[in-house]
Amino acid sequence: MKRRECIVALAAAGMACGVVWGAVEPVFPQDGETVPTLPGAQKAVLAKPTQAGRRTAAACEAGPWRESAALTLSWKATAGETGPWRIRLATDPELKDGRDWWLLDFDLQPNSSGEYRYTLPLANLEPGRRYWWRVWCNVKCAKWTCGSAMGPNGCACGATGPAPATAVRSFVAEDTPPRWIAVEGRTKNIRDLGGWRTADGRRIRYGMVFRGEAMNDNSVSGDEAGRNRLTMEDVKYLTQTLGIKTDLDLRTLRESNGLDGSPMGPAVRLVRSSAPAYKEIFTPDGMKAMAVNFRLFCDRANYPVFFHCIGGADRTGSLAYVLNGVLGVEKEDLERDWESTFYPNLPDVTENMTGKPFKNGTYWRSTRHFDAGFAKYAKAGDTLQERIVAYLMECGITPAEISRVREILVSGR
Repeated sequence: MKRRECIVALAAAGMACGVVWGAVEPVFPQDGETVPTLPGAQKAVLAKPTQAGRRTAAACEAGPWRESAALTLSWKATAGETGPWRIRLATDPELKDGRDWWLLDFDLQPNSSGEYRYTLPLANLEPGRRYWWRVWCNVKCAKWTCGSAMGPNGCACGATGPAPATAVRSFVAEDTPPRWIAVEGRTKNIRDLGGWRTADGRRIRYGMVFRGEAMNDNSVSGDEAGRNRLTMEDVKYLTQTLGIKTDLDLRTLRESNGLDGSPMGPAVRLVRSSAPAYKEIFTPDGMKAMAVNFRLFCDRANYPVFFHCIGGADRTGSLAYVLNGVLGVEKEDLERDWESTFYPNLPDVTENMTGKPFKNGTYWRSTRHFDAGFAKYAKAGDTLQERIVAYLMECGITPAEISRVREILVSGR
């Protein structure tokens, strides 16, 4: 019997057993729809024009914080298909550059309208980008007695029928920074430094620089490296999908002691370079450290770069402020990026880490340190960007090095 005739006969036999090869219809999102990249609470807070307004708004919102909006796909099985399901999300219409999620038939149940809905973990959408998606039902065996298989040729009887699938649909991720990056392991507070507008209307490129927490714990003994926080899937995602090449570790050598390579594996170059935070970046030692770390961003071969301290808040936030500031991101957006680590409890500018005011009226965790520090490098009428440029030049950075960083990280749109 010819192969085509065999498949038809087997499909007919399957129908007699209650198996019907049908179609699977995509429901959401359809072509042209825009899906949110940030939860409503974050968007509401970030929309406030001042830091004081954002502090007040964050205290009134329920979150979630430090994560992206969930991406939920839905589809309808028109002929009673129950899975297993294969979902692919891709950045090209042919679905070649895609990532798959596999679900067994008992992992998912339809709702009262007959729709299947699944929230993709770790979707990590890039704002403003178009994505394509499709769902396949992977029950291929013509007889239920063969069971079901996840692979393309897994039927025990060797007989397969057509796998019902949705049409390919596309959507656009809402263009709202910051872009949060989630991994399976214990490293949190990861986000893309891109997306923010510059004063001249251009954009910081996505996918070039990422900031976050450390990818391993601090050393306990001072001799041995702290425990890795990543799963094998995280390493694959960070190195293959995001393509990270350089791990810039801003922790002290005591914190990162014992590391002989990046927790992301041998494909990523580890650079251990201690850095201070806030007002300490204006000290002689802080300026030396800033020069060393800034120069790493002058070499295109180092990108994409992931930089971090232990919590991705203070040392990381200070370098992020300088880096995006010299690229032309305006003050309120520099503060929005810094604040995003702390919502809903944005630190008060007159409080220390314990929440109690310092007796001498100074403060530790605040962007006011940047206001005061960069003001020393200002002339009448200078913009914040010009003041940060003057500061970096005092650190020993040249105009040519600043230009190279801008060429690499600032887009034309």
